[in-house]
Amino acid sequence: MKKISVILGSVSDKEVMAKAFAMLERFNIPYSKHVISAHRALDHLSDYVKSLEAEEVGVIIAGAGGAAALPGVIAALTVIPVIGVPIKSASLHGLDSLFSIVQMPTGVPVATVAIDGAANAALLAAEILAVANPALREKLIAYREEIKAAALASGKEL
Repeated sequence: MKKISVILGSVSDKEVMAKAFAMLERFNIPYSKHVISAHRALDHLSDYVKSLEAEEVGVIIAGAGGAAALPGVIAALTVIPVIGVPIKSASLHGLDSLFSIVQMPTGVPVATVAIDGAANAALLAAEILAVANPALREKLIAYREEIKAAALASGKEL
């Protein structure tokens, strides 16, 4: 199975991105995690992203707050699908991050999830990998049934 690379723009994004790590572990998807700032370590980021094709990485998840350049810079360096996770910021409550990630120019797409939506980023990455992995697809179908049952059961508490 191809693996997923999870890149954080800052260690302060760790709490939000932990939801992605947990979801990837739930589905036994191999992944790596790194903190690489697009603004402070651009050369290192470029070298790392260019190495991912050889490492059998199928999807990249990039979490970033504030100016949130990380997902877009990564997408400019590779054709591996990139999923951006806007991280809630203190000053603009994550809208700055969301707009920075979602407003990519034609030709350099970044899939974008909700502010602090790291779990959904991991699920979307899993769905991308599941196109070529029937066993993973079955796990995702079972997960959907599980959350459906939980939603239906929750209504019984009324």
